[in-house]
Amino acid sequence: MPPLSEAHKVLIQAVISRGPLTEEEFHSIFSGVTGKNPANHQKVFSDYLLKINRELSLVNCELRGCRNQNDGKVYYGFVNNVADEESKLGTKYSVPQIAYYRAIIEAIVQDAAAQGSISNVEALNLRLENQTVAGSQPQENSSSVPAALRNFSMSQKERTLEELVRDRWLYLSADNNIGLGIRSFLDLRSWFRSNDIPSCEVCNEAAVKAEPCPNENCTARIHEYCLKQQFSQRQVQGACPSCGTGWGLSVPKAEEVEEYTEADPIQSQPPIGSRKKRHRDAETSRAGSVLSQPPSDVCGLRRTSRSSSRMR
Repeated sequence: MPPLSEAHKVLIQAVISRGPLTEEEFHSIFSGVTGKNPANHQKVFSDYLLKINRELSLVNCELRGCRNQNDGKVYYGFVNNVADEESKLGTKYSVPQIAYYRAIIEAIVQDAAAQGSISNVEALNLRLENQTVAGSQPQENSSSVPAALRNFSMSQKERTLEELVRDRWLYLSADNNIGLGIRSFLDLRSWFRSNDIPSCEVCNEAAVKAEPCPNENCTARIHEYCLKQQFSQRQVQGACPSCGTGWGLSVPKAEEVEEYTEADPIQSQPPIGSRKKRHRDAETSRAGSVLSQPPSDVCGLRRTSRSSSRMR
């Protein structure tokens, strides 16, 4: 196989140096180095990514695209394909900080209501006793918990949260809730799957922040942006394929709904296709839904029930 060209290397370097890029930013760089617009040259764009990822696979890395579940936008990032969250943080963070990050992830993904976040107060009150250092066995009693974890203070948690938000591993919402950041969505795909986090059937990505089926006894989930896409395309009433419950979605008047004409995706890249925007009148309708299984308990922590989550 011919070596990577300068254009390939520029794309890799841009993502590494700048961090995750929005689809618009990444496409702009691609157009600058190749002279071709990805929207009009989908095969060229896909071939570039395929060639880059074939080379990066030799070092267990990948140039990956995914949707940020906080805003529904597509981002591209340089990721490590090793399937554990500790490896994602590398050496910048200390062992207690990595354990704290892991505790936050587990608290978020266990929420059966799929809100995709926990409050800042909940995050600060997470305990690290159940977290284990990489390669060690679960701690059986408090005396065997490393002092660094046992003595991880509130101020240290606050500083760690600030760092994780700044580095985009976590996301701080306007109402002061803590969710997963775009780097977590990019890097932890294999971790989500290995821990049985329910996936959205529309896009097949982990449904961390999603709409659960209206029937509280059903575990089906679908991302809000995927639900809107299905709603705009079907324009008919839909029922949950798992339990048959009607699944409604209200689209505000004159809301712009993005519709996708899907092209063949390359590896883990999101489909690139022509887009058109149109306005819809206000109405209440039913859309397609997801059929997925509930997540198993992660690392022995207790899952929050749908009903109790909604009462918080």
